[in-house]
Amino acid sequence: MLGQHRDSLVHMEWLNYHHLYYFWLVAREGSIARAAAQMRLTHPTISKQLSQLESFFEDKLFERLGRNLVLTEFGQTVFRYADEIFSVGRELQESVHRRSGGRPLLLRVGLVEVLPKLVAHRLLNPAFQLREPVHVICREGKFEDLLAELAVHRIDIVLSDAPVSSTVDIRAFNHLLDESGVSFFGTPKLALKYRRRFPRSLEGAPLLVPTETSAIRRDLEQWFSAENIRPTIVGEFDDTALLKVFGQDGVGLFPAPTVIEREVCRQYKVRVAGRIDAVRERYYAISVKRRLGHPAVLAICEGARKTRSG
Repeated sequence: MLGQHRDSLVHMEWLNYHHLYYFWLVAREGSIARAAAQMRLTHPTISKQLSQLESFFEDKLFERLGRNLVLTEFGQTVFRYADEIFSVGRELQESVHRRSGGRPLLLRVGLVEVLPKLVAHRLLNPAFQLREPVHVICREGKFEDLLAELAVHRIDIVLSDAPVSSTVDIRAFNHLLDESGVSFFGTPKLALKYRRRFPRSLEGAPLLVPTETSAIRRDLEQWFSAENIRPTIVGEFDDTALLKVFGQDGVGLFPAPTVIEREVCRQYKVRVAGRIDAVRERYYAISVKRRLGHPAVLAICEGARKTRSG
């Protein structure tokens, strides 16, 4: 039996990982031309490698849609495996380089633009507490743009106030980090005025809110509607830091997560008018892998878990 098993291994046809890498890069870049330019190879060279890989699998990996190459159903399956293989390989290479050259651990984070900066700071802080040196690169942008960057591994993780939905054509996984109720803040004078009979006092109250692109704005509107409360919206902001500056000037009340009450009050010299626990803000780490392996990402998730349990 052992001899037969050894003979089967000798005659086994092994996967050519060079061919698989070329396929993975073409699928990631969306065209042979872009992959060829990145690897400094000719178009025919990569085409030949793809044909050999399809022969090995005895199935088509791509199909033509106009001038574009589109993954077949089988090609999507192969891409998912290839993505895992080369992600692990890159992590191994980075680990070896750090050990041999003393390089810091690199973490590339995408921050959804509507995520409050104080929340982002709170979530990211555990990554800086690791014993080994860490180099964190934060890129802020729109949710869809950051997911596209994540899909092609230009960033390691996305921090967001909303999970990626199943309708998005990107294989990604949501990891809940933290959640919080919502507090309403204002200058000491405004906070004192609207603290009485809160939240009914919000009827007609001047309110500064995030724009409709944020999950908290939509949740607040649903809550106001259910409670039959109609505040007066005096300002809408993409930048929640700018929103708080206007709130600091007394233009109106503004919402922010309860978990950062202390920081908001200290930084903007405001007071809490009231809290709503029925409206919950949730924060997610979004990755292209179900199992997280990056040490800094693990530290972020572990720090969030301790905060929730504490």
